[in-house]
Amino acid sequence: MTLYFTEMWERFSYYGMRSFLVVFMVSTVAQGGLAFDVKTATIVYGTYTMAVYLLSIPGGFLADNFLGARRSVLLGGIVIALGHFVLAVPSEQTFFMGLALVVLGTGLLKPNVSALVGGLYVPNDERRDAGFSIFYMGINLGALLAPLVCGFLAQHEVFKAWLAGHGFDPNQSWHWGFAAAGVGMTLGLTQYVLGRRRLAHVGNAPAGGVRPWLTMSLVLAGTLALMVLVLLADVAPSLAWIRYVYLGAPIAAIVWFGSRKDVNAKKIAAVLVFFAAATVFWAIFEQAGSTISLFAETLTDRSLPGGGNFTFLGHHFSVGASFPSSFFQSVNSAFILILAPAFGWMWVRLGSRQPSSVFKFVLGLVFAALSFLLMVPAAYLSARGLVSPWWIVGLFFLQTVGELCLSPVGLSLMTKLAPGGSVGLALGIWFLASAYGNKLAGILAGNFTATDSGALAHSFLAQAGWTGATALVLLALVPWVKRLMGGVR
Repeated sequence: MTLYFTEMWERFSYYGMRSFLVVFMVSTVAQGGLAFDVKTATIVYGTYTMAVYLLSIPGGFLADNFLGARRSVLLGGIVIALGHFVLAVPSEQTFFMGLALVVLGTGLLKPNVSALVGGLYVPNDERRDAGFSIFYMGINLGALLAPLVCGFLAQHEVFKAWLAGHGFDPNQSWHWGFAAAGVGMTLGLTQYVLGRRRLAHVGNAPAGGVRPWLTMSLVLAGTLALMVLVLLADVAPSLAWIRYVYLGAPIAAIVWFGSRKDVNAKKIAAVLVFFAAATVFWAIFEQAGSTISLFAETLTDRSLPGGGNFTFLGHHFSVGASFPSSFFQSVNSAFILILAPAFGWMWVRLGSRQPSSVFKFVLGLVFAALSFLLMVPAAYLSARGLVSPWWIVGLFFLQTVGELCLSPVGLSLMTKLAPGGSVGLALGIWFLASAYGNKLAGILAGNFTATDSGALAHSFLAQAGWTGATALVLLALVPWVKRLMGGVR
């Protein structure tokens, strides 16, 4: 329960600010935004969300070998909260400083809170996947509430009117949303400290002895080098080929580890196969905060029936003529909360008869492809005017089904395939897939246009196509990947 609520509030803080981050960046200075163009905003967004997960690798290693998972979660949460409060200060300098602090804090917290959950189960416990599904519900409860609270404060006309009526600048409402994210993380830290006795048996710092300082230095240097490569590919068009290098490296690693006779090497190859599949999935899924957020803001009808006026028990209320685009970011989490119990029950009910983990990944990719295929007609219809919000709801439903097939199963797999004593690092590698996927999502989102429906439809169709092709390749590799896993389901 302590870990459930810790992760719930951490995700509240993350998804709260993420729900309006790109819209804030592209909004004009007069609207309180940063006036970035779409490509710049999505590159910043993709780099930020990539870095959030990329720092999980040194964060996991630091916990495994120096701090322990419990202490890492506490320190990470403190830095995250500080980052959100810095974002609440309105300036471009504090904007980037706040993002950097959130990145550093999440790198410490994110892999290690999942490692603590894994420590609660023995490796072959059939309840393990169900346990991670319940934990995943905590993530999504926070992600459900966050856009409604933070998005309301950042974007809603009712709150802007309240600010104006009390002498505040309504165009600075964005920063109230950032501050609310910081309050959420602070609440999570409070209950984590109060519930620390429940976790006394897991996540301890390693016993005294020689610390792997050299290895830690290499991990940090490698992480920094990757970030430098990413930034060079962003700022220098002539170096865009670098993207193919860091995306092709995992494929080469799969072949190298898979060809070795060592059992642990083969398991690492299996981890990297799941890594590659997850990267493609997240490249589609994580456009929720960029491509889909911009689609909701500029091309979707968000008006409310009756102009937002209604009567209840004889009292008249007004909730505004329309709802903020950030509210759409709660839809995925709402579906998770509805469907996750069913998926958890289904995996337990099927037991050893459930589909293999590899096939679950195939299903995840298929549903991701279908979600963008659904948006092709929506893009064409936008040429006639604002489209129905049900297109986005349908997209999130398909992505949610895919997510439940892939994400909690992936978390569980990493804790089972990890070489002894390296669970935090294995989870860091898993989150690197999210890092790569988020970066790809930011690059792809730079193609968004609200003025050319044909180009937008083609973008959705092309991405659905290569995601579906990845699913077919993985399906063909199922027998080989099962052999690499050495009996792990």
